[in-house]
Amino acid sequence: QVQLVESGGGLVQPGGSLRLSCAASGTIRSIYSMDWYRQAPGKQRELVATITSGGTTNYADSVKGRFTISRDNAKNTVFLQMNSLKPADTAVYYCKATLTVLGGLINIYWGQGTQVTVSS
Repeated sequence: QVQLVESGGGLVQPGGSLRLSCAASGTIRSIYSMDWYRQAPGKQRELVATITSGGTTNYADSVKGRFTISRDNAKNTVFLQMNSLKPADTAVYYCKATLTVLGGLINIYWGQGTQVTVSS
């Protein structure tokens, strides 16, 4: 099967930076888009950034100019570089991958989430 494992979360002061990673493993044939979502307490999960297999990126307005999504296709890994962090960025960050497994159809997989806390 497929597993997505996130890492890189933690506590950071306002204005600081963090880099999240998400590695996909298993019997993967092709990964199409890889995305980062976040969910703050009491709020709905929201899309933060997305990147296609060809490298096309898209960002939520709230993070444009501060966050950068990238991916290493050879390692089935997506990254989220977060700069100039604000307390409003505090949330659990989730990785999502749209992919096909060997002999299978397109499906969506989620990681377990990593906590990002921005506080002084």
